[in-house]
Amino acid sequence: MIFKKILRYLTVATLAIATVFLISSHKTVAEDKSKLLNSKAVQKIVKRGTLNVGVKQDVPNFGYYSAKTNTYEGMEVDLAKKIADELKVKVNYIPVTTQTREPLMDNGTIDLLIGTYTINDERKASYAISSPYYYDQIGFLVLKDSGINKISDLNGKTIGVSQGASTKAALQEYASAHNLKFNYVQLGSFPELAVSLYAHRVNAFSVDKSILSGYESKKTKTLKEGFKTQEYGIASSKSNQDLIDYTNGLLAKWQKDGSLQKLYDKYHLKPAKAEDK
Repeated sequence: MIFKKILRYLTVATLAIATVFLISSHKTVAEDKSKLLNSKAVQKIVKRGTLNVGVKQDVPNFGYYSAKTNTYEGMEVDLAKKIADELKVKVNYIPVTTQTREPLMDNGTIDLLIGTYTINDERKASYAISSPYYYDQIGFLVLKDSGINKISDLNGKTIGVSQGASTKAALQEYASAHNLKFNYVQLGSFPELAVSLYAHRVNAFSVDKSILSGYESKKTKTLKEGFKTQEYGIASSKSNQDLIDYTNGLLAKWQKDGSLQKLYDKYHLKPAKAEDK
């Protein structure tokens, strides 16, 4: 009888402690969110009434400018709008390329960069970068009649890559590890690389697979093989760390409630698995 009373007491006490801990945790999260929302970096945007976001204009399904509708389209464009809606401000899309995106962060033209920006240690040393919102692998777009069916078929051939992207360094690392040799042509935009492939100036166009999916046609195919899973992050200048921290909270919420998955589904995107790194 005494044992049952002690057990009941311990159970009640444990539940009470758990309840206090849960309330305390929710309070801490709410306090952190409020602190970030009222930070200098975030309030600057709120007071301005506009969130300036750098997006791609040549990457179908992620960031693409449609001349027909005079609007930006894609998963990253929608993601920027969702962040602006949370801040209750308008969103201003600013086109960026792999060459201009970092200078535009440096000079404060853009508050956030959401433009297939791969997270790596070198970039984290220079910029504030969010948790990943998308995972992808580096792939290869080739002509169907090229006879190229696997990565090893590209040994000794020329691969087109984008200037300012991390793709070339990743390819050099892969080639060294697999006893292969690649030649490279670096161009300023993805459309230029696609044109070079059709013109047989390069044997393959290499970048992340989901980006390549926007350039597939009846004459091209993306090789099934891929390598080096990439993480895409939202970036800003180091002075905007609080803005990135606030954004991380939104990404965590949208990951949990399925909002990110809805964006993937809307644009028929299939992220790589994070554990494939």
